[in-house]
Amino acid sequence: MRYFDLHCDTISECYLQKQSLYSNNLHVSLERAMKFSSCTQCFAVWIPDQIRGKQALDFFRKVYEFFLHECAANQNTVMRCIRSSDFQQAERGIRLGAVLTVEGGAVLAGELANVQYLASCGVRMLTLTWNGICELGDGAMTQHPKGLTAFGKCVIPELESHDIVVDISHASQSLFYDVAEIAKKPIVASHSNAKAICNHPRNLTDEQFLIIKKSGGLVGLNFHPPFLKETGTATIDDIIRHAEHFLGLDGQNVLAIGSDFDGADLPEGMTGMGETGKIFNRFLQLGYSEDLLERIFYKNAYKFFVSL
Repeated sequence: MRYFDLHCDTISECYLQKQSLYSNNLHVSLERAMKFSSCTQCFAVWIPDQIRGKQALDFFRKVYEFFLHECAANQNTVMRCIRSSDFQQAERGIRLGAVLTVEGGAVLAGELANVQYLASCGVRMLTLTWNGICELGDGAMTQHPKGLTAFGKCVIPELESHDIVVDISHASQSLFYDVAEIAKKPIVASHSNAKAICNHPRNLTDEQFLIIKKSGGLVGLNFHPPFLKETGTATIDDIIRHAEHFLGLDGQNVLAIGSDFDGADLPEGMTGMGETGKIFNRFLQLGYSEDLLERIFYKNAYKFFVSL
């Protein structure tokens, strides 16, 4: 099984908990990843809503330095994926492909020049907001959101010019539509589900999904139970319900995995990336083709990043 995950918070948690990326008690580790025939993982540096300005940028720098250290310490197991050729090499299954991303536009500290800095660090995707308000605009849990700020409207083309993917997971609806109007390149919802299945502010309406599809972007299925099911215990079947809904919107080339490992709780029967095969096998049991599952679990995300 090949696996490409658009979002986890593991590198931030390893840094905060002083754990190794290779072996730990978290959802994701290099040790577990090597059990896939090929695996590429996006590692997000999460910027909490409690920190802003220089403090947010300094936090990124500390986690980034930790990320570099862990990659160097495990160079026979992991390789950084920045250019297309890196993703192609990772696809051969020699080592885990590690993609550096950031969750929270507060990392820019309100300075447009910091987009260039992120690009120089090999950041390939930026989630514009977390749940609250930052210098770019309003997150999904903001009351009476106003969308992108004047600064945020300048950031979108700057990100695109540096080939940093614009990620609208956690965005308020008003911010989403501002981005959709400005963006010239594909936009991504790295870890968001279907609002029609679970009416949570973090999930996407059908219209939003179709806008992302039209842009040539991706939507990654999130495993966090509150985004899967409004009441009761969430299971793997609930993940499949969201996938089925998006597939019903002709999303077979849009849908991917965005687990939110180490930034979320997990459905019943899952303890981490080692159980993603259970989801794959459940799809098979329900009659889905291996070709379609290869797209969802790997190929859609792989093709997207190779073509950037």
